[in-house]
Amino acid sequence: MDTMEKYWNNVEVAVKDARLIAWDTCHKIYLAMDAGQERWFRENYAPDIFTGTPEEMLAKLHAWWHESCGLRFISAVETNNEDPNEGFTTLIPQGAGEEQDEDEEEDEWSEWY
Repeated sequence: MDTMEKYWNNVEVAVKDARLIAWDTCHKIYLAMDAGQERWFRENYAPDIFTGTPEEMLAKLHAWWHESCGLRFISAVETNNEDPNEGFTTLIPQGAGEEQDEDEEEDEWSEWY
């Protein structure tokens, strides 16, 4: 199993407990893991929010990932009142898969030269 498959397995596990998913329409993708984070995203994070079954949310995460800008990442967010920064869990780190994407682009262009 390659690294990206491992990362996507982490996403698949986390999305089973996610309340919603959110995307800034560029590179930040989040899973809200509790009611507090669900409320925060609904009130403060309008760009793109999606709810559904875990399978539907996973499909949407894949779509957003492929539409995202460079330096994209996926994080799960839980409420941590003592230290809000500790509430973030990286599921796919920023920049992951960039080399793979470049290789795919080179393969596509190699047909033309």
